[in-house]
Amino acid sequence: MSFPPAQGERLPWERVLPDIRETIEQRLEGHVARAVTRPGGFSPGLTATLELEDGRRFFAKAVGPEPNPDSPDFHRREARVAEALPPLAPAPRFLFSIENEAGWVALVFEQVDGAEPALPWHPKELERVLDALTALARALTPAPIAAPSVDEHLDELFHGWRELERPADEWALAHLDDLRALEAQWPWAAAGETLIHCDVRADNILLTPERVVFVDWPHACIGAAWIDLLAFLPSVAMQGGPHPWEVWESQPVTRDVPPERLQPVLAALAGFFANRSELPAPPGLSTLRAFQRGQGEEALAWLKRSLAAS
Repeated sequence: MSFPPAQGERLPWERVLPDIRETIEQRLEGHVARAVTRPGGFSPGLTATLELEDGRRFFAKAVGPEPNPDSPDFHRREARVAEALPPLAPAPRFLFSIENEAGWVALVFEQVDGAEPALPWHPKELERVLDALTALARALTPAPIAAPSVDEHLDELFHGWRELERPADEWALAHLDDLRALEAQWPWAAAGETLIHCDVRADNILLTPERVVFVDWPHACIGAAWIDLLAFLPSVAMQGGPHPWEVWESQPVTRDVPPERLQPVLAALAGFFANRSELPAPPGLSTLRAFQRGQGEEALAWLKRSLAAS
């Protein structure tokens, strides 16, 4: 089975600006003897495990304004969230961040000795992640840190049907007015008091023998406890897992979610993917649009089924 990879164009440790490398080594009080690139995820910069000469290991991310000028801001946001997350949150322990005058931003975390879920999805690994998502929602309700609401965070993105004049999907084209009206209701439907990751996918998950760790938190915001699950399931289906509705209906966090709340958020998600997938690829992220297109097809199939049943 093939599906688009979640992978940015990686930067090796040796190509990170010298002052960034030197500052990281100074803060870690050791020289980097070996750097192993981690391929998963959509960052176009450094994502690597750094092994020091004394054997200690850390995880580092670093990016500059080239090739993608938006990437440093994502790292800045992630640093703010990572620093504020409570110690018991299932996330890597944040150590420090640095920034230079050239606009480079670097983050350093504890090393998590885990692996991304196997793809296509293995049922037992998916079950572990779903259980962890339920636990995550419970642990982060009410939100333990200040963060924007989900409608504030996604306001500029979640109106894809309004922007699309001719969707590629024939059903969507025939029902475009209805999709636009449904999409407009999503801010009310998504409201809540849970701190959500807002970007859960296989490439943002690490499995260790003892725990499930969610990485890359720049999009953290506050909304309904079930948003992370809803946004996660289209990627699962695209990557060889079950249909979204098969999982959705079995999860504790969704038991009290009526269709009138599910459908507007699902419509907004499907519209976001449909709209973004037709844009040119951002610099350094050549596989992103195909990845979004695949998720959008799964989200739209789920929406069609939900609307037909209601």
